Order: sequence, then C-alpha cells, then structure tokens
Amino acid sequence: MSELLSSYLAGSWFTASDEGRPVLDAVTGQEVCRVSATGADLAAAIEHARTVGVPAIQALTFHERAAILKAVAKHLTAAKDDFYALSTHTGATRRDSAADIDGGIGTVFSFASKATRELPNDTIVLDGKPETLGKAGTFVGQHIYTSRPGVAVQINAFNFPVWGMLEKFAPAFLAGRPSLVKPASQTAYLTHAVAASMLDSGLLPEGSLQLLCGSPEGLLDLLGTQDHLAFTGSAATAATLRQHPSVVYGGLELGVEADSLNCSILGPDVRPEDPEFDLFVKGVVTEMTVKAGQKCTAIRRVLVPADRVDDVISALSQRLSKITVGNPADETVRMGALVSLDQRDEVRKSVQALRASADLVFGDPDHVSVVDASAVDGAFMGPVLLRAHDGAMEPHEVEPFGPVSTVITYSSVPEAISLAAKGGGSLAGSLVTHDPAVAREVILGLAPWHGRLLVLDRDDAAESTGHGSPLPSLVHGGPGRAGGGEELGGIRAVLHHMQRTAIQASPDALTAITGSWFTGAERTVSSQHPFRKSLATLRIGDAIVSDRRTVTADDIAHFAEFTGDTFYAHTDPEAAAANPLFGGIVAHGYLVVSLAAGLFVEPNPGPVLANFGVDNLRFLTPVKVDDSIAVTLTVKAITPRSSADYGEVRWDAVVTNQRDEPVATYDVLTLVAKQD
Repeated sequence: MSELLSSYLAGSWFTASDEGRPVLDAVTGQEVCRVSATGADLAAAIEHARTVGVPAIQALTFHERAAILKAVAKHLTAAKDDFYALSTHTGATRRDSAADIDGGIGTVFSFASKATRELPNDTIVLDGKPETLGKAGTFVGQHIYTSRPGVAVQINAFNFPVWGMLEKFAPAFLAGRPSLVKPASQTAYLTHAVAASMLDSGLLPEGSLQLLCGSPEGLLDLLGTQDHLAFTGSAATAATLRQHPSVVYGGLELGVEADSLNCSILGPDVRPEDPEFDLFVKGVVTEMTVKAGQKCTAIRRVLVPADRVDDVISALSQRLSKITVGNPADETVRMGALVSLDQRDEVRKSVQALRASADLVFGDPDHVSVVDASAVDGAFMGPVLLRAHDGAMEPHEVEPFGPVSTVITYSSVPEAISLAAKGGGSLAGSLVTHDPAVAREVILGLAPWHGRLLVLDRDDAAESTGHGSPLPSLVHGGPGRAGGGEELGGIRAVLHHMQRTAIQASPDALTAITGSWFTGAERTVSSQHPFRKSLATLRIGDAIVSDRRTVTADDIAHFAEFTGDTFYAHTDPEAAAANPLFGGIVAHGYLVVSLAAGLFVEPNPGPVLANFGVDNLRFLTPVKVDDSIAVTLTVKAITPRSSADYGEVRWDAVVTNQRDEPVATYDVLTLVAKQD
C-alpha cells in the first residue's frame, strides 16, 4: 500500500488513522498515494489561522510580505525539478507541467513585484482621492483598505494542483490573510509536495499556510463573516456551496470559478490564405491538447463563418492528426492522459451528449493509439472534433472537460455574438480578425458575457500569450455559468481580500490614521530645509513655504523661444486677449512649474537623490504678466524601499499667486536616502 498523504494543520503534520482512498497514476493506473483527513481537527486549524497566522502576517508591511513571497518563489524555483517528476503522474507533459508549475511560481513572483511597486510600505491602502465634505475643508472623507482578521480557504480543482494553490495564496498573503488549502484528491500529492517545500523553507510566518488532504467535511461550518472561501470546480458543487448556511446566513464570502463553455471566433474577414487563419487553427488545437483539454479556459466552441466551415474543419483535422498521445515522459508525446479513468468516462459521456446534435468529424472518443503506455490502464483519449447541426443547443450547455471542441457556424457578426452568449457566461473568449470594425463590434457584444477576451491578429501574435493563459496582471473569472467570481488582476486581487471603509474625519485625524498628509492638516515649517533631511529624520507634514517670484513678460518670451512652445496665448497679445479663458498673455504652465521648482529646491548635495516624477498636475488659474507666485511643499507620504538604501517621498505642491489663489497643484516624487 502506498503512502497516506499527511495534512499540515494547527502548526504540525497530521496523518489520518484510516487507510484512506487510493489515488492512481493517470498514465499507468498504479497507486501513487492515499488520501484521507479522518480525525483532523479542523476547528483547531481555523483557530490557529486566526490567532497565530493573522497577527503574524498583519504585523508585516506590504513590502515585507512581498519580500517573503519573492523568497518563496525563488525557493520553489530551485526545487521545481522534483515537482516536474511528480507532475508526470497526473498525465501532464512537460509543456503541461510548465503551465502549472512555472506558471504558479511566476504568479508569485509577479505579485511580489507588483506589491513592491504599487502598494505602500505600510499595512493599509488609500483608495482614491479625499472627498471634501465641508466648505472650510475641516471635514474630509477618505476610503481605505484594511486587512480582515479571517482565513482564506481554497477548495481547488484537480487540473492545476500548483498554479491553483499559488495564484490564490499570493494575493491572500499580501492582504494579510492566512490560507488553508484543500487540493483535489486526484492530484493532491503534487500540491502536497509544493506546500511542504514552502513550509519546510522556514520563510513563511507560522499559521500563514495550512494544507488539508482529504475531505473538508464540516469545514464550512467553522467559517464566518471575516473569512473567504475560493472554490474552483463544477457548477453543481458551487450551487451546493452557495446554499450553505455559512454563506446564506453567516456572511462567509464565496468566490467561484466554475464551468465555462469558452469560445473562439474566426472573423468574417479572415480567408484561408490570411495569417489569421493559421493563427486561429493553431490556437484551437493548442487549447484542445494542452493539459489534454482539462483547462477551465479551453476552447469548447469554435465559431466560424458558414462559408469557411469546411476549410476550418480540414485544417483542424490535419493539425490534430499530428498529435501523438501517450506517456508524457516520452519526448515524442504531444498530449498526455486525462487525470483519471473516471474523468475519461465523464468526457466520453459529454461527447455522447454532444452527438445528439453534432456530427463527429475527427477522432474517436473510445479508441486511441498511445505511445509507451497502455490504453487500457491509462486514462488516455485522443482529440475529438465535432460539427454542430444548425440550431444545436447541446454545445452551449454541455462542457466536455477534455480534448473536445465543437465547430459551430454563423452567418453574421450579430449571430456570432448571440451564439457566444448562449454559453451563459465564460472565463475567456477569443476573436481572430484583422478588421478593427469587426473587433469593436464583437468585443462590445461579448464583454458582458466574459471575464477576459483576446483579439488576435498578425500584429500581436508574436507576443500573444494565447487564448487560455490567465495572467497575474489581468482578472481571471467570468459571469454567469463561469461562477461570477474574480481572481488575479494584479493588486485588484489583493484588495479583494481586504475591507474597504469610508473614514470621515478632520485632516489631522486622517493624517494620523493613514500615515499620509491631507490638505488642511498641520504642517511643520522649520529653519532646516526638508531637502536636508534623510528618511531617518523626515516626517509627514514637514514643509517649506517659499519666497515669491514675479513672472515677467521677458520670462514668458524667453521660455517660448528657448523651448519652441510659441502657442499664441504666450506670444500674440491680440490673439491672447481674444481668448475667453485668458484675456491676455499668460505664462506657460510648465514655466510656472519650473519656476516653482527653483523656489523650493535646495541645490546642495544631500539626502535627496533624484526627482523621478510628477503626478496629478493641474493648472487651475492662469498666471499673467507680472503676477507673483510662491509654492508650499509638504511631505505627503514616505515609502522606504526594503531593497535599497533610499525610499520614495511624495510631496504635496501648491503654487499660489499674489491673491493666494492656487495656480497649480501636483505631487512631486523624489528618492531620498535613508540616512544622512
């Protein structure tokens, strides 16, 4: 008897007392391991996550959490050869394993990088600009995101045992939530290996990751308002979860990624001799055969113009005939096995259901020639292509979770859009066209029904990641049948785990709460110029109020000649006088900003290393000849960089005229040394 997979719960490894259920090798049919969670103390695991994991993670800033994720990704990269060896038992080829293993690790790297660049070195996030709630500016509103004191539970599908765990873990960890991972039993041994490597690395705070191999019975009863359950699997199971009392009455947040009848549409402009035609055919075949079609984003419906259907079927059949099926360890094999014999039976049933309104045009769902393996013991199935009858409904209702696609014809672009929408909501869709008008019409028609859409043509093909590849920076999820959930999408995924709250307070109170300076809050003006202060001594609210400078006609004329910006409002008195906004010669906006820099800059070498940008620049009041300007510069936010000897300082800049009217507002971004 093979090894019984253990679970990591409440700070220690646990092994069930019974023999467990056998998990078989998808290729050979031999037993790989056994799975059981009988006797597991799930209540202790949830309590451990809340009382140990939550405070341990939330004691860290976003940048510190990002640094840990980056270290974990590096650690997993060094160990990935072992994961590849295990992945073969799932039926995955090396290309399949790369999508799962390298794709998962790459997602962790991506979140670590984006968090460092896009989140503050703090534990809260400001959402949007402040809202002034009173005339005097003493009552202000600001939305903020804060971490929740709950656990992120994953119930994952069998098809991506590594990526499925890591793409959920990374944003939850950044958001301050510990994770409890429940992998699908068919491939739990691969998830177990990766999770054990992460835990053994010593990089993660205790309680931030737990693993449950076996039944999650009773787990949902323990979850509540501050917790999040992410489910990837069938629509039927998702419907059951949605009816659980913890979801219906207990406030448990549920995110679902379910069935998806994704489509790819060949544009009516594409001819067989066009490069887009070949791109379309390659894309469909790739999505049918990668992971043996066991992808939630795979192309199930192939929508083509009626007058192109024979060309498309012929080209697809020719390319599919070159796909070798068999032992994924063999380098000549292009497509491995389905995850189990039971899964193969389910796909065959789906094909039979589809054949009620479609003809088989390529492949045999019941027979396949395999390389270096047994077609009896292994869960092998060759690619299957069908052609739907006119008016067929089954292709829009039945999802064959394997190497199966159905060709459906359309006679107009509106009909193609209507057919795509019959899927009831999808994770991904693609359109292959080189006609911008077709692209606009189709995408605007499909967007309400899809989470992600790819427009593919000769111009973007070289860099395209393909129809079915979710990207860390783009949202993954879809409406309706696809579950209505949303994952990934860069920092959106992190904020999804956090609570957004509207705070109403005085500027001073908001500054104290958020660690960022708000207009109207107290400033600290001292004899020491703030540019002479390092991060060690610089404080929020430190400010300089400059002397005034008169803007002369010669200044404006010189700037126009020097820069070449001779727009009439700066050079032609008669034309400028006729302008209803100006009524005469005005200074260039960038001249005003340049003069303001001269007013606030301290020129000597010191802690300020560089100015690397200006944000939110607005010109509010024209500066006319002989107006005088002054600038008030205030430290608005300080973000030390954990990977460097300097950090970022954001300064609030307000330029005013002699009547104290604001003429320009903006944020100045500088890099400042941590020490003098």
